[in-house]
Amino acid sequence: MALSDDDVSEILRLIDESELDELRVETEGFSLHVLRGGEPAPSEPAPEAVAASADGAATIDSPMLGTFYRAEAPGAPPFVEVGSRVEPATTVCIIEVMKMMNSIPAGVAGTIAEICVENAQLVEHGQPLFRITP
Repeated sequence: MALSDDDVSEILRLIDESELDELRVETEGFSLHVLRGGEPAPSEPAPEAVAASADGAATIDSPMLGTFYRAEAPGAPPFVEVGSRVEPATTVCIIEVMKMMNSIPAGVAGTIAEICVENAQLVEHGQPLFRITP
């Protein structure tokens, strides 16, 4: 069962009124992680977020539905460009879901060979975002 905007708003209101420092809610197709008073540790991508192809290149797939952003703010430099070297913990983009910004790590070491989507484009769960060569 998917959560509606009202469900998420109610969860956030309850957290705001509580003394919780952290809450994680996961359902099929939706993940919400709220951390009060600090930066979260870099998250690992979902196991299906990085897929290898026959030529050895890896594809970073979107772990969620949302809006894809190449930089942390308008006018800021992109996290990565074609030719950028990345490590598994390197942030490659942000996906915005319901006004929450989710940093997406590469999940694999290599070089960005292709950026598959345009900045500010809506992406689907499982849609290829980047191709990375070893």
